[in-house]
Amino acid sequence: MNNFFVAFSLALAEASPWLRVASFYFVWLLLWLPIAIPLAIALRWHPPQPIAPAQKLPLLASLYVLAPLIVLGFARGLGESFSAYGLDANTGLIGSVGLGWLVGVLGLAGLFAVQVGLGWMTWRVPTGVLADGAVLPTISLYAWSVQLLSTLALGVWVSGTEELVFRGFTLTQLQQGYAPWLAAAIASLIFALLHLLWEGRDNIPQLPGLWLMGMVLVLARWVDGGHLGLAIGLHAGWIWAIANVETAQLLAPTGRASEWLTGLGGKPLAGVMGILFLVATGGCLWATASPLG
Repeated sequence: MNNFFVAFSLALAEASPWLRVASFYFVWLLLWLPIAIPLAIALRWHPPQPIAPAQKLPLLASLYVLAPLIVLGFARGLGESFSAYGLDANTGLIGSVGLGWLVGVLGLAGLFAVQVGLGWMTWRVPTGVLADGAVLPTISLYAWSVQLLSTLALGVWVSGTEELVFRGFTLTQLQQGYAPWLAAAIASLIFALLHLLWEGRDNIPQLPGLWLMGMVLVLARWVDGGHLGLAIGLHAGWIWAIANVETAQLLAPTGRASEWLTGLGGKPLAGVMGILFLVATGGCLWATASPLG
């Protein structure tokens, strides 16, 4: 086993940055498939059909549980650590995550408020009263609290894993062989394309938005001095806000705006407003500090 690890380390050291990244995703997929295949069969999900939330979560969990372990293996093989990828237990990590989360939530709240103000969306209060002709289910304070906390935990876990993989390991490796902005563009493209795994063609309209989202999160890492805290918080805030709005059905389209404005198929990143939101977020980050300075 020791000889294998020595050979693995030597091969990684001699490999190009692109080959290191490709090897990482190949190993990740290879180790996940023995878990994913029987799980997909048990969940009755047959790609490329769209995946339901109840099917996606167990598969996503099994995939993301493996990610930190594989990153750790590659890091040791390269003589690096999580801190090289922007994830270290410094005193400012929690503060950066919290700040990013707040910015993410407030930013989306602003986006929703603009669309409501324009008459494109309408707020619906989940209290059991009639709203747009539909009776909404009553949600108790306890159930609402559990929902908020569970989506917060899920958002931090998912965003932490994705930031470690995409803006951490992948970006760091690519920056060793490419200019920073080219490395960022490639890492963001990988991030966007891998989202096709879950929803296939249905996710194609979101690809430009997902790529831009990746670029904004790269910028968040650069602004945070190479640390991932701000990016993790920003990403987690977006996940938390969107998950709660969708689960509680707090917003509904009025039909006054075309889907290409609000998002094709109900996907915010597949619309003009979602793209403008990401551009505005990136602009605010850029104005905060020089990312390369």
